[in-house]
Parts: sequence; structure tokens; C-alpha cells
Amino acid sequence: MHMLKIFLLRHGQTAWNADNNRYCGRSDIALTAKGIQQAESVRDQLKGITFDGVYSSPLERAFMTANIATGAYVTKDERLIEADFGNWEKKTKEEFIAEAPALWDNWMADPAQHRAGGTGETGMEIVTRVDDFFQDLQRRHTSGNILVAAHNGVNRLYLAYKLGMPLKNYRMLVQDNAAVTMFTLSSDGAFTLEHLNSKL
Repeated sequence: MHMLKIFLLRHGQTAWNADNNRYCGRSDIALTAKGIQQAESVRDQLKGITFDGVYSSPLERAFMTANIATGAYVTKDERLIEADFGNWEKKTKEEFIAEAPALWDNWMADPAQHRAGGTGETGMEIVTRVDDFFQDLQRRHTSGNILVAAHNGVNRLYLAYKLGMPLKNYRMLVQDNAAVTMFTLSSDGAFTLEHLNSKL
């Protein structure tokens, strides 16, 4: 049986993460100096591991994190882009809840069916595209070590989905900036979470 070992990263810190976690979504925000240092720490953490493929969201913050962490060629894939947060984009949670509390209540109760920010993606749309990426990955690489750099929203929703949790529980999973989550995908379809949000 073949097995892929996936090293899933959230990108390093951006100015918007530092600003009361302003929702970044599709906005293409660069890493801060601290974010670059965090990616360098991941490189130290993963040294000695040879990667058979390195993939990232097309957004600069994820691409740079993958590039610094591995020094390898990074393939951008649109399916790894952060959630479309609709009307929440560029705002903090305090700001957008004050504007339309029902939108947040709906998302918290059932993000699978409700659209983020009223006009963005549903949780199921997000996990479907991310799962599609990983299924493609398994066709491309039957085994080996793969690094994937993406985002807080998509990473947590995908993990919740693969662990069989209701998508509304995604917030129980923590994804710090530039921390490593490692899981395996086997050719028989099994998903095994080995390290969550780790500084191995």
C-alpha cells in the first residue's frame, strides 16, 4: 500500500493577522518580517526531509512561506486559495458581527450550507475543492513527502471534514502561523492525523 505524508502549513504572519486577525481571504497580503522568520523556523524544523513536491495557494503569503520553508520549486494551485469571505473580507470579527450578526450566527451554526459573509463560499464548496486537490495529488504522487502551504480557514475546514467532524467544529482545530500539521493519505483512502499545529 502506498502512502503520502503531507506537511500542511498555514502561512506565516501578515500585517492583517497582527491587526486583531483582520479577515484576509482573497486579499493578497505579504508576510511581515516576523512571518518571514516563522517560515525560516519551519525550514529549520523540517531540515533533513526531502520533499517530493511542494504546493501552495496562489496567494503571496502562502507561496513565500512554502518557498522559504523548502527552498524548492513551489507549484501554485488555485484550489488551495483561502476561503472567499464575502462581506467579511478586510474586516475584523468585531466589525462584521456588529454589521450583520445573523450572518455570523448562521456560519457558526452550519458553515457547510451557509455562505461566509453572506456572499462568499459555503464550507462544503471549500472542502470539495481542497479535497479535489488532495485526490489529484494522490494520482500525481503515489508516495513520498509533500509540503502544502495554505490558510487558516481552508486548512481547518478540510481537517474537520477528513476527521468526520461537523464542519461547524472546525474552530476547535488550531492552525497557528507557520506551524506544521502532518497527516498521511494512503492509497486505500485512509486519512491519519499524526501531528496537529506542531513545532516538531
